[in-house]
Amino acid sequence: MNNKREIIIGFLVGIIANSFGTLLYILLFSDLSIVETFKAAIAQGHIGSLLALGAILNLVTFFGFLRIKRDQRAKGVMLATLVTALVILIYKVMA
Repeated sequence: MNNKREIIIGFLVGIIANSFGTLLYILLFSDLSIVETFKAAIAQGHIGSLLALGAILNLVTFFGFLRIKRDQRAKGVMLATLVTALVILIYKVMA
């Protein structure tokens, strides 16, 4: 039971890290506002790339959890990264 809780915590941290990474990338490298950047990325078909760049922050959280011996949480972060990859794949196939 405790393992499932740790994996869910890691998954949520992974989703939050991915979202924060995407927003951080937009704020650092885009001249447009956040909403305008998302609209432009959708119009140009680059939303998958934007999400993938945001997932780079998951590396930090994944290895951070491994460093402090929280292996189950690291599994959750890996699961969040895989879910992000599947969302990007589905978006690319549908578009």
